[in-house]
Amino acid sequence: MAQTTKIGNVTLNFDRYKGMDLYCDGQIEDELLDIVMNNDPSKFPEIIEKKGSWPVLYHLSEQRSNIIEWIPMSGSEKVLEVGSGCGAITGKLSQKSGSVTCVDLSKKRSEINAYRNKNCDNVTIHVGNFKDIEPDLPNDFDYIFLIGVFEYGQGYIGGEYPYDNFLKMLKKHLHAGGRIVIAIENRMGLKYLAGCREDHLGTYFSGIEGYNSESVARTFTRNGLIQIFKRCGINNYHFYYPYPDYKFMTMMHSDYYLPGLGELNDNVRNFDNSRMILFNEKYAFDGLVKDGMYQDFANSFEVIIGNEFPTVFSKYSNDRAAEFKIRTDISVDRAGRRIITKAPLCAEAVDHINSIRDAYEALKERYRGGDLEINDCQIDEKTGVASFSFVNGEPLSSLMDKCLAGDDIEGFEKLFREYLRRISYNEEMAVADYDLIFNNILVNGPIWTVIDYEWTYGKQIPTKEIAFRALYCYLEEDEKRRKIGIDKFYKELGLSEEEAKDLLEEEAGFQKYVTGNRMSMVEIWKKIGKKATVPAELLPPPEVPVFNPEAIKLYYDYGEGFSEENSKELDTEYDKNGKAMIELELDDNVMKLRLDPVSHPCIVSLTSVKWNDERISDDNSALGIHPNGAWLSDESIVFDSDDPWIEFDFTSDELKKRAVNRINIRLTVSSIQKKQAQDLVSYQYAGSDESDDEGLRFSKLKGLFKNGLKKGSTGVSDRKRKA
Repeated sequence: MAQTTKIGNVTLNFDRYKGMDLYCDGQIEDELLDIVMNNDPSKFPEIIEKKGSWPVLYHLSEQRSNIIEWIPMSGSEKVLEVGSGCGAITGKLSQKSGSVTCVDLSKKRSEINAYRNKNCDNVTIHVGNFKDIEPDLPNDFDYIFLIGVFEYGQGYIGGEYPYDNFLKMLKKHLHAGGRIVIAIENRMGLKYLAGCREDHLGTYFSGIEGYNSESVARTFTRNGLIQIFKRCGINNYHFYYPYPDYKFMTMMHSDYYLPGLGELNDNVRNFDNSRMILFNEKYAFDGLVKDGMYQDFANSFEVIIGNEFPTVFSKYSNDRAAEFKIRTDISVDRAGRRIITKAPLCAEAVDHINSIRDAYEALKERYRGGDLEINDCQIDEKTGVASFSFVNGEPLSSLMDKCLAGDDIEGFEKLFREYLRRISYNEEMAVADYDLIFNNILVNGPIWTVIDYEWTYGKQIPTKEIAFRALYCYLEEDEKRRKIGIDKFYKELGLSEEEAKDLLEEEAGFQKYVTGNRMSMVEIWKKIGKKATVPAELLPPPEVPVFNPEAIKLYYDYGEGFSEENSKELDTEYDKNGKAMIELELDDNVMKLRLDPVSHPCIVSLTSVKWNDERISDDNSALGIHPNGAWLSDESIVFDSDDPWIEFDFTSDELKKRAVNRINIRLTVSSIQKKQAQDLVSYQYAGSDESDDEGLRFSKLKGLFKNGLKKGSTGVSDRKRKA
C-alpha cells in the first residue's frame, strides 16, 4: 500500500523513503519550516529583509524561479523536478504546467516545499533517493528539470560514470519531443577566477583545479558538459547563459544573442560566502565578449536538451513593487526576424505594460518633426504582452565609451550636445521620458531611436534634469567614465550644486518608488554581512601620506542647515595614532551635528558612539549617522573626498524625548592615498544592478558632491506619477 500523506493540496509519497534524511542543514531547516507553515508567500520578501540570512534568501526569494519562468509552456505539460528541495522552483512549475512530480532526498525539505506550495493541487513529492524512486516513474514527461542538481549525480547515482548514467536514466522518462533542463555552475566561471569561492565546498579555486576525490559535487566546463552529452548519444542541446548566475538570474543570453560590451556589470555581490576581488570582472567580461569567448567563462549554464525555444534573450525586472514586475524577451520568429516583447509577471503589472503603449503614442507625438525616433509598440490584448520592433544600431553609451577610450573628450562633448539637442525638442509638452539614458538610444547613422521608454510621465520635465540622470546612470556603470570631468557638464546644463543634490535625492526616492520601498538586493547583501575584500598585494603601493593632525571642526544645524556662523574648532587633539575622543553637551534645539575630521582622503573608524551614555548600535538606531563616504563595515568609513564629513541626526522622536543631550564619540583617522580611497569606494559599491533595469546604484555617487547626500533619503516628487 502506498505510504502517502497530504499537506494542503500537495501529496507526499514515502514509498521509497528509508526513514533518514541523507542531508540536512540543521536548525535553518526548522526555521524555514516555521516560516512557510505560518506565513503566506506574500510575506516572504519582508521576512527575507528582516532575517538578513543567506539560507532564507536562497530558499524563499521569488527570483530563484527566474531560471525557469521564461520557458514557454501551454499549461498542460507533465513535469518531473529532480532535487526539488524547499520548493523554490516547484511553485512556478505548478503554475506553468499540468502536473509536477518532485523527487527529493529530504523529508524535512519536502515538508517545507509542501507547506510553501500547499495551494497547488497538481504537485506530488516523492521522498527518497532518485535511484530508488526512478523505476516507479512513468516514461512520458514533457519536461525534466535539474536545477542545481546535476552536479550531485555522483551522490545520487554512483558508479564509474555517474553523470552519464544519470542522463541516460532520465532520458528513458521523456515523452517523444520532451526536454531536459539543466542549470549548473560553470567550473571555469569568471567569478571563480576573480575570487569567489566554489559554491558547494566554500573553498577558493577548488573547481578550477579540478576537485578532489572527496568532493560532494562536481561542476563542469561547457566542453565538459558537451562531452557527457555526446557519450549519452545526445546531439540536440542548446546552451543559455544566466547572469550573474542561475540562482538569482536577472539576464539570460544565448549562443544566438550574446552580451554586448559593458552589459555585464553586476559582479561583486556574493551572498553565500565572503569573497576576494582579484580583478574587475566587468572589464574582464568585456574582453571575453570582444574576443568571442564569453560562452566558456559565463558564471552559469542553463542547457536545454531537446528542441530549442524561440527566446534568445531574457531580462527580469522583478526586484520591484508588484505593479512594475515585468520580463523583457528577444525572440526569433519563423522568418528569422527578431522581436522584442515585454510581459507582465503578475496581474498587478498588466496596467504598467498597457501604459507603455500610451507612452509610445505620447512620445511619438512630442517628437514628431524632430530628430528622435520612438520605437513602435503594440499590445496583444489577449496576452497583455507589449511587442516592439528590433532596432539595429549601436547604443549611444557605446559611442561615448569609444570617445573616452581614444581620449577624445571633444568627441564625447559633441555627442552629448547632440543628445541635448535631440531630446529637448518640444520640451514644453506635458510628456517626458524620465529614463532617456544613453543606453536606451540606438544610433544608426543619422537615425537615433529610443528603444525603452517604460518610465514616461504625463508632465513636462526640464531637459537638464533628464540629462543629469543620463549622466548619473552613465557614471554609475563604469568607474573609468569619471575621466569626462563631470562638473563641466553640470555647469553646461546650468545645474547648481544644490540642484544636483536635490536631483540625487529625487533619484533615491524614485528607486524606492520602483521597489515598493523594499530593500534592494545590495542592501540585503550588506545585511547578510558577507564581505568582498581586495588582497593587500593588489592595492596601490602604500604611498600613504603621514597622518597630519588637524583641528576637528564641528557644524551645528538649528533647523536652517549648516553654516560657518554656527561652527567651531575643537580643542580636542588626535594622538600619534590618529585617535581622538569627543565629548559634547548639546543644546536642546540642535537638530543635527556635522563633524569634519580632517581635510584629505581617509578612513574613519567610529569605535564608539554614545548618546546620553548609551552605546549606538544596529539595534538602537534612533541616532542617524550619515557620512559622505562609503561604509566599509559597521564601524569604518572610507572617504575619497578632500572634504570628508559625518552628519549626526538628532531629529528622531525617540531622541527628542530625552532630557539630557550628551554625545560621546571615539574615532580613529587613518590617512589614505586618494586613488586608493577611490578604488575602495568603487569596490564597495560596484556591480549592483540593484532594483531595476536602470541599474540605479544611488550610494556610489555620493562622493562626487561636496555637500553629499543623506543616506537613506526617500520621497518621490509629484512628477513621478504615470501619464
